[in-house]
Amino acid sequence: MPHADFDMEGLARYLHLSPSQVAKLAERGKLPGRKVAGQWRFSKAEIHHWLERRIGASDEDELVEVEGVLARSAISDAEEAVSIAALLSLEALDATLNARTPSSVIRAMVDLATGTGWLWDPEKMAEAVRSREEMHPTALENGVALLHPRRRMSGILGQAFIALGRTPKGLPFGGGRGALTDIYFLICSTDDREHLRLLARLSRILTVPGFLESLREAPDAEAIHRLFVETEAEL
Repeated sequence: MPHADFDMEGLARYLHLSPSQVAKLAERGKLPGRKVAGQWRFSKAEIHHWLERRIGASDEDELVEVEGVLARSAISDAEEAVSIAALLSLEALDATLNARTPSSVIRAMVDLATGTGWLWDPEKMAEAVRSREEMHPTALENGVALLHPRRRMSGILGQAFIALGRTPKGLPFGGGRGALTDIYFLICSTDDREHLRLLARLSRILTVPGFLESLREAPDAEAIHRLFVETEAEL
């Protein structure tokens, strides 16, 4: 059952940890879980959210570790390695995004994604992204926002892909401490684990020294895409 809870052993296999490691994390309140009849149970949705928060707050060393966990899990299920460059087509990349408000950013990013032909219901996606931003903004203090719906939307996607938009000036997008946002990713994935793997890979790329500066200085979509290809080749 896709929405069943993890038990201790199941979560250990999923995270590629030992049951004793999972137990310690749970007992210390580091993992979201609850005891039912004396046995630990972990909601899949809460575990995915926990991983998402951890990825978003991690430094480079932690991102390497988290990405490794997710990659090993994928290998065990014969999934292909994640490549952001492969999922970021030129049709879904705009170096001069025409948007001046958070609402217009979301609309422009969804329109950009729709241009790939892989997003079949732009209105549904836009509403889901708005709801996610209202619940908790995805903007980071480095001026990047990682837009995505709260739940995966496989029914309106032809495949997983990423859209990227860059506004000429930074906008207030909920990044905290007065931070302005000028780079926006829309992560379109078809299941939770795929989403986490994309987020981990993308977050790791963003920590590469000088990457964000180069991304902001790239003159056009082709140069931005080439930057991703070259950066991933060195990871």
